[in-house]
Amino acid sequence: MTELFDTAVTSLLHLPEVLDRLAAADGDRCSGGHHAAHQHGHARVHGLGGGGYGGGAPVDIVETPGDYAFVVDVPGLSKSDIQVTLEEDRVLVMKGGSGKRKREEEEEGEGCRYIRLERGAAPRSFARKFRLPEDADTGGVAARCENGVLTVTVKKLPPPEKKTKSVQVAIA
Repeated sequence: MTELFDTAVTSLLHLPEVLDRLAAADGDRCSGGHHAAHQHGHARVHGLGGGGYGGGAPVDIVETPGDYAFVVDVPGLSKSDIQVTLEEDRVLVMKGGSGKRKREEEEEGEGCRYIRLERGAAPRSFARKFRLPEDADTGGVAARCENGVLTVTVKKLPPPEKKTKSVQVAIA
């Protein structure tokens, strides 16, 4: 009877983590995988989804005259926990976190067990993808993480020069 009770209690203690994972997976499926950042009603940077294990992290996208900035809160993640890559077809990918709680060895020592785990997986994992606009310079991507905030900056290409073409008018 005691063993059955311990198993039931352990299962209930992990229920919040299981529900979080299910909600994140359901949100990815239902979102259709399309988000967009708009400036004055015109789509400029198209999200390809908030997917990945742990769900998407909210991202602020800022456009300035010289670049695009993607700002993500990543509390508890170190520089080594974060990956920023650029895939083919101008897709910016930001990933981070393991999704598993790191428990200290002394906490799990002899005769020690967790009674309740409410804090979830800390730090939480995330994965976001964004298709960059045509004027983004894929060679000018920089990322920095400071005080739990990841900022990825993508430089803009200079606008193409406007060329005027003279057309001769034929006299008929």
